[in-house]
Amino acid sequence: MNSGKTSNNSLSQPINRILGETSGAFADLGTFLPLVLGLIALNQFSPQGIFLGFGLFAILSALFYRRPIPVQPMKVIAAIVIAQGLTPGMLQASAMLMGIILLVLAFSGAIAWLARQLSQAVSVGIQLAIGLQLMWMGAKMMGEFWPLGLSAFAVLFFSKFLPLRYLAMPLVIAAGMIWQATTGEHAGVASFEIQAISAPLHFSWPTTEEWSAAALLLVLPQLALTLTNAVIATSVMAREKFPEDNAKLTPKNFAITSGLANLLLSPFGATAMCHGAGGLAVQYHFGARTYIAPLIFGSGCLLLSLLWNNQIAWLLSLIPLAILGSLLTIGGMQLAWSKRLVDGKPFCIAVILVTAITSIAINAAAGLAAGLVLEQGRRAWAMLAMRS
Repeated sequence: MNSGKTSNNSLSQPINRILGETSGAFADLGTFLPLVLGLIALNQFSPQGIFLGFGLFAILSALFYRRPIPVQPMKVIAAIVIAQGLTPGMLQASAMLMGIILLVLAFSGAIAWLARQLSQAVSVGIQLAIGLQLMWMGAKMMGEFWPLGLSAFAVLFFSKFLPLRYLAMPLVIAAGMIWQATTGEHAGVASFEIQAISAPLHFSWPTTEEWSAAALLLVLPQLALTLTNAVIATSVMAREKFPEDNAKLTPKNFAITSGLANLLLSPFGATAMCHGAGGLAVQYHFGARTYIAPLIFGSGCLLLSLLWNNQIAWLLSLIPLAILGSLLTIGGMQLAWSKRLVDGKPFCIAVILVTAITSIAINAAAGLAAGLVLEQGRRAWAMLAMRS
């Protein structure tokens, strides 16, 4: 009897790992799809170029880090481009400028210096702020049709108590697509109208005006969020989850891989891309543990780029925004939560809250500055106390 149970366990373990990697590979769709489909549907950007960029970036990240390090759009840049209807050239210019800045900061040592100044309390505060913002965005998307959004959220949230919890996310997405297809476009759920764009991939270059406009409108607002969330906070979280890989999961490496991806791929139609602590949190939550998850995601993006047509566009448009909102809310919860919020020392909790509130009220750069000032004050006070 015992040998039979052992055999069943040994068989179920690799199956669970495969399910976890597959589920985790697409767990960040709540952040990824709304921005990517917005660029394609609303700004008429080439889907081939965008999916090619994500595919190559994800596969190369998988092979280098050997862990489920996510790739996602730079949120501020994508949101402003969509909202203001900016040109592909401005998006390319912003991506290349971000790439250059990240590489300079990485190789100059500035990223490593900033990471050393960032205490755990400041990092948790930034993650809390970004997590709450993602939850708010997700809630607004769920509000497109609350019954569907809340049902999906409940299934995803309570799936962690189920034996086959890693099947919950793909099943929820599939059910939402079937529901949308059978109820029709007037079912009260917003979806994107995506057209197939058959323009071939080609090399292009921004104009002088697009470079200067991108630097002011796109790069400056994005920079603080990228440095805090996509580089430093991602490194902190990755080291916590995979301590055996600390030597590779450094802020410098995350800045280099993001910088190279943006600099080299954006001239061929890729959008501005980065890593992200929120993506890592939700992918890990749904079972991703190795390079297999980003490899699956990257391969899927490459296939979309190579095979893009009206049928694929129609299938993607079937994913209800309320479903994507539930995924985004779950990801925000995973990013926002930390044990330090309940078991931290009073001063640490104060730093966390001040950093988070300032980040939400102003921006991530102001939150980072506020947290660093508090931490430097505490260190100076401790030094004076020791001397006296």
